[in-house]
Amino acid sequence: MSKTVVESGAHLGFAVDPDVDRLAIVNEDGSMFGEEYTLVAVADYILKNKPGNTVSNLSSTRALRDVTQKAGGIYSAAAVGEVNVVTAMKSTNAVIGGEGNGGVIYPALHYGRDALAGIALFLSHLAKSGLSCSQLRATYPEYVISKNKINLQPSMDVDDILSKIAVKFSDFPVNTIDGVKIEFENGWVHLRKSNTEPIIRIYAESSTHEAADEFAGIIIKEIKAIAGL
Repeated sequence: MSKTVVESGAHLGFAVDPDVDRLAIVNEDGSMFGEEYTLVAVADYILKNKPGNTVSNLSSTRALRDVTQKAGGIYSAAAVGEVNVVTAMKSTNAVIGGEGNGGVIYPALHYGRDALAGIALFLSHLAKSGLSCSQLRATYPEYVISKNKINLQPSMDVDDILSKIAVKFSDFPVNTIDGVKIEFENGWVHLRKSNTEPIIRIYAESSTHEAADEFAGIIIKEIKAIAGL
């Protein structure tokens, strides 16, 4: 798609998954807008026209929080999963929400991830901005997410390990509604256990890949110390 967008001189390209509930965008130069930023851009457009609150899940980019607060709204984080995001949206009367996988939920239409709604809203935003797709992307805070995992022994108590991590980093804001998420000044780390295998998935975000990997590395080191690995 990136190649076709450039060769055809298109202003942008859209990619959706088979059930059309997640949306990825390709910039006019063939670069990726970034799935995490699909919701950020659409939310920015909605908030410019209807100030209000937003919701995404704990593993989604901090950029939505930044855009929401800039517009005078309140950002809330929900447990991972569309149903959890929708529940939080209803309780906070959010005007837009979704997940960092490109899933946009626009309650004025319905409470479900909808890539077609996302496309319509994004195109409206792009047209009114007068910018190219890549220029619009550059207007948002730059964050990078690092995804890692650590394998444990089947006999290990994963919940106990996560609890100890939460205590270890209790000097920082910690959210335990879905695993453990630790908020640092310049980034965050979200730990989630697998329900099918002895694995802890580690998502970290910061302004650069190196910084995100560094945050993840700090937590991985602590997990290994607690687990005796």
